[in-house]
Amino acid sequence: MDRRNFLKKSIFASGTALVPSFLKGMEFLTPDQLSGYKNVIIIQLSGGNDGLNSIIPINNDIYYSLRPNIAKKEAQTIKINDNLAFNDNLKEIAKLYDQGEVSIINNVGYPNPNRSHFRSTDIWQTASDTNQYLSTGWVGRYLDANCQHPYQAIEVDNSLSLALKGNQMNGIAVSDPNQLYRTTREPFFNKLVDNTHEDMLAEDNQGYLYKTMLETYSSASYIYETSKIYKTNTEYPQSPFAKNLKTIADFIVSGLKTRVYYSSLGGFDSHVNQLNSQDRLLKTYSEAIGALVKDLKKNSRFQDTLILTFSEFGRRVKQNGSRGTDHGAANNVLAIGGSLKKAGIYNELPNLSNLDTNGDIKYSVDFRSVYASILNNWLEVRDKDVLNKGFKKLTFI
Repeated sequence: MDRRNFLKKSIFASGTALVPSFLKGMEFLTPDQLSGYKNVIIIQLSGGNDGLNSIIPINNDIYYSLRPNIAKKEAQTIKINDNLAFNDNLKEIAKLYDQGEVSIINNVGYPNPNRSHFRSTDIWQTASDTNQYLSTGWVGRYLDANCQHPYQAIEVDNSLSLALKGNQMNGIAVSDPNQLYRTTREPFFNKLVDNTHEDMLAEDNQGYLYKTMLETYSSASYIYETSKIYKTNTEYPQSPFAKNLKTIADFIVSGLKTRVYYSSLGGFDSHVNQLNSQDRLLKTYSEAIGALVKDLKKNSRFQDTLILTFSEFGRRVKQNGSRGTDHGAANNVLAIGGSLKKAGIYNELPNLSNLDTNGDIKYSVDFRSVYASILNNWLEVRDKDVLNKGFKKLTFI
């Protein structure tokens, strides 16, 4: 990797300091000018959420026999049908499901699954094969192929995930637009803007640095000014994750021209005493999503929003000796939105009598088919241009 590319992929990834490759000529739009402008919110449950204790096969004897201490009892669930139920900490998700606004996609994974957090996260974020190593993320390649401005993909965090890094354009990581604006208004930036000339912006390392900082200066102003249009009065839970979703709602309703938002909730690596930790995290997730959807509905933006929740892998079906579960393979994925074409249980349930040699759920849906469906059917772009090859489209959206 050359020095310029190294700089692009590392120190300029975080929107709290320097944000790469912004284009100038910002448009300030009001929410009514963005009617029908579709966006997707991607949420990663980091650490490997246990899908079987989230969406529970309540009438499956194998589930109970392999999990004598951590299986969720029927009284600890919210019934979906005779065979399936939500974890009772997913109350807000269950309400949305009853309203036809949730699609549960089962058995999502990929061939030859990797059970390392870091490697499997890279695979999901780059949309690579197991033995393929990519330096760009699938959202970053979407930016490269279809967008004019890096702020069209925003991660609400202090650092940028690989998913949002492209060849020509990276997305933005920003947890606080006010802080980003203040940082770029410090004397160093002002002096830089006042003293930079066109001949300093050559395509070399130094020119790249100057251009990056100038474009950061311009784009921070756009994000800051636009995000002031709307500040929600919807009550959100008092958690960092809920705060991130509140920021996303402010961005969407303010009319920020962002197509993809990214956020994460960590802590799902439940090797020990899983029940308490997972239940707490699922409640945090569910209540924050409930507030976000309420906010978007109140402002007539839910129909134009798709929320995708995934984890880098599921958990082993059999509990371990510490009342937890070890790293698994295929998992369920949730799609939430006001314009779903197929809500409910999208496909067949996990087959617990036909596990892989490690005792994990086998995949039947390639996760890249989920991405291809979002790109093609929701964002209305050529999915092959982003994923580098074709995948079967799903019909949930």
